[in-house]
This record gives sequence, structure tokens and C-alpha cells, in this order.
Amino acid sequence: MAQKIDQDVARFKAIIRGKIKKELRKFVATGELIGKKGKDLISIPIPRIDIPRFVHSEEQAGGVGEGDGDQGQPVGPGDGKSKAGNLPGEHLMEVEVTFEELAQMLGEELELPRIVPKGQQDLESRGHKYTGIAPVGPESLRHFKRTYRKALKRQIMMGTYDPRAPLVIPTHEDRVYRTWKEVKRPQAKAVVIYILDVSGSMGSEQKEIVRLESFWIDTWVRSNYQNMEVRYIIHDAVAREVDRETFFHTRESGGTIISSAYKLLIKMIEENYPVADWNIYPFQFSDGDNWSGNDTDECMKLLVDQILPFSNVFCYGQVESEYGSGQFLKDLEERFPSEERIITSKIPNRDGIMDSIKQFLRKGK
Repeated sequence: MAQKIDQDVARFKAIIRGKIKKELRKFVATGELIGKKGKDLISIPIPRIDIPRFVHSEEQAGGVGEGDGDQGQPVGPGDGKSKAGNLPGEHLMEVEVTFEELAQMLGEELELPRIVPKGQQDLESRGHKYTGIAPVGPESLRHFKRTYRKALKRQIMMGTYDPRAPLVIPTHEDRVYRTWKEVKRPQAKAVVIYILDVSGSMGSEQKEIVRLESFWIDTWVRSNYQNMEVRYIIHDAVAREVDRETFFHTRESGGTIISSAYKLLIKMIEENYPVADWNIYPFQFSDGDNWSGNDTDECMKLLVDQILPFSNVFCYGQVESEYGSGQFLKDLEERFPSEERIITSKIPNRDGIMDSIKQFLRKGK
């Protein structure tokens, strides 16, 4: 009986996982998940899953257009006015998944390769991973749930289990213990730095797109690194470092000088993140405006001389805006037509977030 229940639970979890994967693009675009984060779990509302029930045949069910009635007469009893009901409604079901499971589903949906950290071979430590169970072992590793389950099965099979007095007493033969093996755990460290143009041409919808995309980028990168930090830079004509809340809710009205953000990025890396020890991922989001061609030239020089040498990849996402020119993306593509470390993406709307993430992370660097 217990084994049958385990099989049913596993099958149910597989169904739930399939539902989440099927609706993943919708969840990415709506941002519903971000507000439901727990410490280690995320609550996901999924479409209703029907529980098997009896259904009347067509002959018994009746239908619209059958029987007597005048044109315009309400269908069913009553006068057509809305009344309070006494029957249960249909609800969405919420399930909880871990960040690791969510990252795995994202990777499967977008066919993302695992990231290969630089410097990983020099930063490994040894740890222990529990891989199975055994009939013998130290009491500190006794698996209490499996021991109890084994004792319950034994008493049911022997006919000694009384559901009116559900007392389960494990014997020595019921005891099972966790087994482990030594594994190597990569200790490579990563820092993700988000750069956002907050000038007047970047509206609330553009920032919401960046907020959603950064959440999923964080989820995937974090699943590849044990140690990860996230930093935020905003800029209009000047740049400054801010916290996450300020990053997504600041709007300025000044001009745009992108080089100011690049210079702050370089300073941040030089002061805090030795290139030999850290995997560095700058993600820049903008609508493509820059103050002048001269500043764009300076940006290109900063990229070549200082930013690209310390970056695993440099990702530029251009969010479409009715006020933005989109010129900076064209300048990057013209200046770096074949530079593998620079990845660009055009994000027309929320539906383009998943494709943008795939463009940024598909190389596994």
C-alpha cells in the first residue's frame, strides 16, 4: 500500500512539473512568481487539474435549445438575475518548487548548457553527498522516515497493524541508514552586475521587462554557482550604485551618458573582484539612446581595453521604447560583428524575455 502511494505521489509530481513547464513562458512574462518567493521555495499557480468524476452522458445531460421556451427567456430556473450560490467554484492550485527545480525547468525549456566557470579547477573543495540507504550504519545516520515506513509495511503484511490503535514499533531489521560518498564541489564565485538606463525615455514597462528578465537570469546563474553576488548600477548622465529596490523604481529625466556606467563598472571590479577568482557577468539594459557619438566611441574603447578582458560575457539587452532611438545596439553590432564575448539581444516586449535569456546564456560561459 505504501509503495502504491509513493508511485501515485511521484506520478502526480511529474504531472505538476509538466504543467509548470508548459506554462513557463506565461509565468516569465507575467511576473507572478516573483512576488511569491519564499526562502527556498516558490509558489506557482498552475491551471486546474481535474479530479476524475462521473459525467452524465449526452442523452441525460440535456442542452441549450431543447424543450419549450420563448426567445430571450433565461436558460435555467430563476428570473435571470445573479444570486449567491452554494456550490464550490473552480480554483487555481498552487504548488511549491525549489529554485533548483525552477532553474532546471528553465534550462530544459531553453536548452541552456551548464555554465563552465573559469578558475573552477583551482577552487574545488571536498564534501559529502547522501546517495542511498543501507541496512547498517551509525545511529546518527538512521533514516527515521524510511525506518518507520518499513516497519509499517511489515506490520501490515503480518496483519498486526490495528488502524484503531496505530502503534508502529520498528525492530532492528526495520532500521535503514543513509549512505554517502565523497564528492568534489566547485567553489567558483560569480558576480552579476546589472546596468540600467534610467533616463526619461525608459518608462515603467521597460523597467518591468528588465525586472522580470533579471529574476530568471539570476535563477539560472545561481544554479551554476555556489557563491554568487549581484550588484546594481543605474545611470542617466551620471552613474551610481544602488540596491535592488532603487534599481527598478528610479526614473530620472536627464540625458544619457553610457560611459559613466562603464567607468563605475570598471572601478567596482577593480576594487572588489579579482579577475582570477571571480566569474564576472555584466548585463546592460537600455533603449539604445546615448548622448553623443563621441561618448559611444569612448564606450567602445572601454569595452575593448578594460571590460571584455575581465568579463565571461558582456550582455546588452535593448528594450524597445517609443522614445528610444535604438542606435546603441546598431553601434555595438557594427563595432563587434564577430566578438563572442559580446552578446546582444533585442527585447520588443514581455513575450521576448525568454528568447532574450536564451540568447544571453546559450553559450554556457
